[in-house]
Amino acid sequence: MRELVRTNDSVLVSAIEALLNGADIPHMVLDRNMSVLEGSLGILPRRILVDEQFIAEARTLLQDAGLGHELRPDKG
Repeated sequence: MRELVRTNDSVLVSAIEALLNGADIPHMVLDRNMSVLEGSLGILPRRILVDEQFIAEARTLLQDAGLGHELRPDKG
């Protein structure tokens, strides 16, 4: 799994999940429930991870959707 996006914006997380689900790209969101520890302040970012074999497709999908600026740097 590789990190695709890291953000505090829960609306953005939902939008990216919808895009990935629509394209049948397997993914997982980590740290979604950290608000319990942080007191719902939204200071801890959520991370969206995609399987290695789908990372290029997922990056292209987000770039095409105008969300390329949200992508983590590509290290591979």
